[in-house]
Amino acid sequence: MTDHPRIPLAGVIGSPIAHSRSPILHNYWLKRYGIKGHYIPMDIGQGDLAEALRMLPRMGFVGLNVTIPHKETVIRLADIVTDRAALIGAANTLIFRSDGKIHADNTDGSGFIANLRQNAPDWQPKAGPAVVFGAGGAARAVIAALIEVGVPEIRLANRTRARVEALRADFGAKITPVDWVQIPHMLDDAATVINTTALGMIGKPELNIALDNLNPKALVNDLVYTPLQTEFLTAAAERGCKTVDGLGMLLHQAAPGFERWFGHRPEVDEETRDAVMGV
Repeated sequence: MTDHPRIPLAGVIGSPIAHSRSPILHNYWLKRYGIKGHYIPMDIGQGDLAEALRMLPRMGFVGLNVTIPHKETVIRLADIVTDRAALIGAANTLIFRSDGKIHADNTDGSGFIANLRQNAPDWQPKAGPAVVFGAGGAARAVIAALIEVGVPEIRLANRTRARVEALRADFGAKITPVDWVQIPHMLDDAATVINTTALGMIGKPELNIALDNLNPKALVNDLVYTPLQTEFLTAAAERGCKTVDGLGMLLHQAAPGFERWFGHRPEVDEETRDAVMGV
């Protein structure tokens, strides 16, 4: 339990924010563990962000989750930035410290790895190259995490080649840029394949990639979780691959923030998944 003098408040900020499942998740945990606290979604525009970060601690907020379009901006507004958030260039978790300072962290990468470890316990990151589709903020977190766990090579493809080159400049020689049209050839000996784009999400075009060259022993992960079973994952499963959906990353990246704000490390289990999906 927290020793904060008031009932602690936390929330998620972004714009738009109505789609976020984070309030369902955190309020489920609060109820499950009998913790006095509240977690709310807040649609805050870029122009109001700096003022909001000054005001919310005074209103009893102990921290925030941060989503689009604020993940990069909060790095510049925070007083303390963790090494991993600085490397990724974005933060998804803020802690309002008792000394008035704002602490910024990024738990997306650790959430990504925890999801794979939980749902594919036999996964061996050092077994071979990883293929990553996309070069946005999620890709940066995934790439940093893959390098940390020892993936020998990361083949990176994005429709805009310049963004791939920028990530290679930031993360080094383990990044192998690949043109989008050459994707089928980058799958030949891949041990891990990850979609970090929004392609395949409800309301978005599908991720149409031929998987004929994909090793059936590869692990395939899609960060999309609406729907849980994307057409990309279905196609990979039909190849015989082990597949992991994106919901677990959402759950695992949330746990460290909840622990810091409310003083209890939550469980990420089937009951939690069911609660978030409304089962």
